[in-house]
Order: sequence, then structure tokens, then C-alpha cells
Amino acid sequence: MKRFLTSCLVLISCGVLAQDELSLFDGKGRASAYIVADDDLTIYLWSGEPVAYLVRDGSREFHVYGFNGKHLGWFVRGIIRDHEGDAACAVKDVISNPQLEPLKSLKSLKSLKSLKELAPLRPLFSNQWGELPCRFFLSQGQ
Repeated sequence: MKRFLTSCLVLISCGVLAQDELSLFDGKGRASAYIVADDDLTIYLWSGEPVAYLVRDGSREFHVYGFNGKHLGWFVRGIIRDHEGDAACAVKDVISNPQLEPLKSLKSLKSLKSLKELAPLRPLFSNQWGELPCRFFLSQGQ
């Protein structure tokens, strides 16, 4: 099952999955977070804090949920989108100005997952970045 999800994540995320981790960048090209495929698709901040996780919906897309149960957005075609449809984070191949990735901090222990709230209707996706940088957007899931 994990291999299947990993394969889906690879396909959805523009084929950029090295060592079962997928780096996420903010609108300024800074590495801010990463998804660990072999860890139930958990999203960690670069500082090592687990803040969110992916849940596959009925298609080839993923919902982004915080450990607090809050629906944060969607992960579609390598971009995490907020509820307004703006980009919050993206994989390296999707952004035009990725910076070098610094060393990651050690991962912290994950919290228990709270009951998930219902996902809102998905908005039309825009071609712009949202107001919150990636790490602050994902921190809403703590």
C-alpha cells in the first residue's frame, strides 16, 4: 500500500522523489518543508517539526491536513494550494527560482492525528502565491 501511495505521489509531484522525501519550497524559492513518503506522507518543516500530512482523495490528488484536524488545502500537480486556490508550497520542478537546500534538522516525534474536519469545496486554482509563506501556512496544522 505504501509503495502504491509513493508511486502516486511520484506521479502527482512531477516525478521528484528522492530517497522517499520530497522537498517543498516557498514562493521565494526557499526550502521550507518536506514530505516523507515512508512516514504516512507526513509533512515536516525544515526544522524537523511534523505539521501536516497528506490524505489521498478519490482521484489522483491529495488533501493536506494538520495534526490538529484542520483541512489546510490540496496537493495537486506538485503544488500545495490554500483555500483561496493560491500556491503555498511547491516542489522544485514547479518553481522557477529554487535555492540550495540547507541541512535538515532531526525530525521530532509526531503528534496524534485529531479528527479531520470536512474539506471545503475546492476553489479554482490561481497563478499566484498566497500571502502566507509555506512554513507559516503549514504551521497552521499544529
